[in-house]
Amino acid sequence: MRRDDDLPARFSIDSHKPPLLNAKGGLSARHTYQIQQFLKENFSRKLSLAEMAAVCDLSPYHFARAFSKTFGVSPYQYVLALRLDLAEKLLADSRMSITDIADLSGFSSQSHFTTMMRKYRHATPQQVRTGRRRSQSEK
Repeated sequence: MRRDDDLPARFSIDSHKPPLLNAKGGLSARHTYQIQQFLKENFSRKLSLAEMAAVCDLSPYHFARAFSKTFGVSPYQYVLALRLDLAEKLLADSRMSITDIADLSGFSSQSHFTTMMRKYRHATPQQVRTGRRRSQSEK
């Protein structure tokens, strides 16, 4: 089980939140820019923590701690938010199958995609596609 899997479903991922530049123990402004660009270009493929850390020329442990201080979430949560954002856009704007959208967005399977969408966006892919999300009272 991943450490992030035990976070409450109400946890909100916000990949649009600006990073805290110059946070004590965080990434430098240059490294922040470099990793943001790298993740925007590569989030839909399988990424390792070591690969992300190499972008900033840091050890995986140091990178994970600095990334979390800078962005407020773990690297995994940040990448997950980027994937879910893309998936939501594809669901709203296309007639692609949910399986194809899951694959294009970087999820390992349609089941994983559906689970993450339900957990963090409180709706199934089909509900997002049709514009029907569960209200807060139904949770």
